[in-house]
Amino acid sequence: PVFAGMNESAVENFSCVIYNIFLMNCTWQAGRDAPADTQYFLYWRKSREDNQMECELYIKDENCRNMGCIFQNVIIGIEKAYFLVNGSSKDSLIQFYDEYIDLYKIEKLMPPSNIVVNCDEIKNDCIIQWQQPQISHSNKDMCFKYEINIKYK
Repeated sequence: PVFAGMNESAVENFSCVIYNIFLMNCTWQAGRDAPADTQYFLYWRKSREDNQMECELYIKDENCRNMGCIFQNVIIGIEKAYFLVNGSSKDSLIQFYDEYIDLYKIEKLMPPSNIVVNCDEIKNDCIIQWQQPQISHSNKDMCFKYEINIKYK
């Protein structure tokens, strides 16, 4: 059966974020009814054509249980990525957790760089310029919107 395993044993609160252009951090919590010896393993695939990869750098809790993973050199494609978290225990079967995620939606963008402010006191105006932050996904022409908050002293 698709959901074989003890109820409430699959991971909970699974989430991933991409930061610094190519690093991805995924975290989760143990299933609320998972036995204490349950160990979890994360696999992901960028697209249907790619091979499934297991996490190489697990984040462990105080009981040495895998509770997250850091992936390096992540490249965002146009297809949804597939994530699968399996669990194992001596005591019982553990349900798996899986999810499809649009990677571009979980990318945390860096702030703009090279911000330059030139003010003209005679004209009573300022010109503020900056460079768009680097992004890892292919839609590099997408529109960025910035909010400028000016505080007078």
